[in-house]
Amino acid sequence: MEKACSKIAKILRAGEERICDLEKKLSGITRKDEGMKDIVEENSKRIQESLNVLGVSAEAPAGEINDALISKIEADDNLLFEALKRPLLVTVDGCNSILEAARKIVNSQKSFFLKIDKAKELLEKNPPPKVIKVFGYNNIKELLNRENIFEVFSSLRFIEGNEWLNKIFLPEYKNLKPSDFEEREIKTLTINPKIVAAATEDEDFIKKKYHNISHLKELGVIFIIPVSLGVSGELIRNFSLLLHYFHEVSFYADIFRNLREENFSSGLVSLLQGQVIEEKLNPSERSQWLIIQRYLAKDDENDWRLFEPHINPEAIHWEKAENSLVKAGELLDGFSLELSFWGNLNWVGDYFKTDSSSLSGNDVLVSFNLVDTAMSLVKEKEMIKYLYHHQEALWNKIFSEYFGKDKMEEAIKENIIKGWFTI
Repeated sequence: MEKACSKIAKILRAGEERICDLEKKLSGITRKDEGMKDIVEENSKRIQESLNVLGVSAEAPAGEINDALISKIEADDNLLFEALKRPLLVTVDGCNSILEAARKIVNSQKSFFLKIDKAKELLEKNPPPKVIKVFGYNNIKELLNRENIFEVFSSLRFIEGNEWLNKIFLPEYKNLKPSDFEEREIKTLTINPKIVAAATEDEDFIKKKYHNISHLKELGVIFIIPVSLGVSGELIRNFSLLLHYFHEVSFYADIFRNLREENFSSGLVSLLQGQVIEEKLNPSERSQWLIIQRYLAKDDENDWRLFEPHINPEAIHWEKAENSLVKAGELLDGFSLELSFWGNLNWVGDYFKTDSSSLSGNDVLVSFNLVDTAMSLVKEKEMIKYLYHHQEALWNKIFSEYFGKDKMEEAIKENIIKGWFTI
């Protein structure tokens, strides 16, 4: 048992004593004595199965295994490109085609979003100066009368900047009520290239935070900016991200719908800002779990919350996206067998030697997670390796191993505002 705890602790960069203590608490609650051991054994099994498909020895060095995973991403990216009829991400038609394909695969239902008239009212109260300028109008009334409200609202994200959004616009959300929301389907759109071109001419446009796919949870919109990084693996990464957003937007809409009226606006703002607990919990004999609704490791890989027992809704959305990607292979062109490789690998990974011919080679953590691999490929020239999607998924795996996935989602939806819960 201690060996299993040691293995998991090493992968999560957490203290072995902490993981062993967690295992004791969880087994005491569920009477499941070998949960950690089962996770380690399943991890090894899935790694071996994956290496067999890749044609790589389990004794191969970390670099060879990582290269094989990247080659697999590139091959599947090409299959997806052909199945989607060669979409060009720099064109409106190309972007619209992958948006529509993602919608069909996910088959999303109506959800709980901000009413259109209320969205316009928010903009009228706080006219976005840069957006009005970029769209070529003199005032907010002209803009709203002539342009798509979903496109205008989406453009706030990449034109106005975080300071205006957080200090001027978001405070208006504190006056929102459940009656300001309605049931409707998720909206998708491709941003007009002319708007993108005009925005990039503005010297305040923040290129480093420029993402070509994003979403607005409260409005229920997913949008693409028609640009391309020009790197291999880009399509499968973008398509997976779209699938992820469909699941994420629906997930949060469920939480919006169930917020109590007296706490509706404060809860809404907390969710949209991705707030997480700031102070450590007092020690307890019970099992305490944090809910971390964003990837803290992107900003600080040593954030203390990453080493506390926690679950992450982002990892749930990505797992669902990977399952949807397999479904895409079935519906689009019958290559689900190839894409099924990535199913149930989101939490899988282990340490491998940098040099298999020498016992003195350094141990390197290799993630078998689709998103980590795709992002490593996209950022390959910058020599950036991604591991945090895998590690967060492993924390989710630990919880669901003992309590199940349904209980995990239920716990998140009920406690995400507070930021923690006990079992």
